[in-house]
Amino acid sequence: MDVGLAVPQFGRFAALSSVLTVAREAEAMGFAALWAGDRLLTPLTPRDRYPAGDGSIPRAHRVFLDPFAVLSAAAAVTSRIRLGTSALNANWYAPALLARSLTTLDHLSGGRLVAGLGLGWSSDEYAAAGVPWTGRARRYEQVLDALEAIWTTDPVSVENEHWTIAPSHVEPKPAPRPAPEGTVTRPPLYLAGFAPEALRRIGRRGDGWLTAALPVPALTAMWRTVRQSAEDAGRDPDALRIVLRSNPIITGEAGATPPRSGTVAQIAGYLAQAAEAGVHEVVLDLQHTAADDQHLLELAKEFASYPGVETT
Repeated sequence: MDVGLAVPQFGRFAALSSVLTVAREAEAMGFAALWAGDRLLTPLTPRDRYPAGDGSIPRAHRVFLDPFAVLSAAAAVTSRIRLGTSALNANWYAPALLARSLTTLDHLSGGRLVAGLGLGWSSDEYAAAGVPWTGRARRYEQVLDALEAIWTTDPVSVENEHWTIAPSHVEPKPAPRPAPEGTVTRPPLYLAGFAPEALRRIGRRGDGWLTAALPVPALTAMWRTVRQSAEDAGRDPDALRIVLRSNPIITGEAGATPPRSGTVAQIAGYLAQAAEAGVHEVVLDLQHTAADDQHLLELAKEFASYPGVETT
């Protein structure tokens, strides 16, 4: 199992010094990837529950740096580690602009981008971005269609009820990647989601599934839906990957509730079980539990050396 680390981005870690320090050290410790999320605001009276914990938006999310900016900064001080988004709220962005930002990051990093996209969960953020909440699933499919066209065709032509790209050259294309069948002309595209239709979409058109730290039986049941959808679409389900994001609160033994909270050993034990169940990569987000950069790196080092989770 690959082990990635969430790049510093929110709360007390929303600082250039944190981004650069953690990015350098994560690569030196052998982590496989750095991952950034996508938040816009914290409403005082949210219309929607935060999809974790007790439903309250974490206080630390009041300060949240732009994912493209933090990954670009991380790219500048690293050379090997992959750079992923987990996950961009795809509908907030016009596809031509989204493709430009992702492709620029891919080129500036030497082809290290992993593009992770999702629908988001906050109608307040949609309203602030000027995007309708209704019809979001259809809009999402059209974002994916447009990205595929922009990344893989020349000239590019897209027309639907939301966007029109007149026949145009849209350059550069993403950095080419070797593959068993030849050359892949776009970054890996991982999709988030838990609802049945979202899982079927991942099987139809994603390269992997971005998931959260759910009970292992729930993970395996959802993964079966993804794999069946891939088979139904004539795709190879074994080519798809699971990337699990873990946002643990590190505590003592008393009152621990893995995978949400627990000791490093308890959380690592859960992650090892997830790996045995088929998870290909874990993203450790330690920003909710670490006191500062040094503490975050100490925790990361503990996880990186734990059997079943260790970095290579």
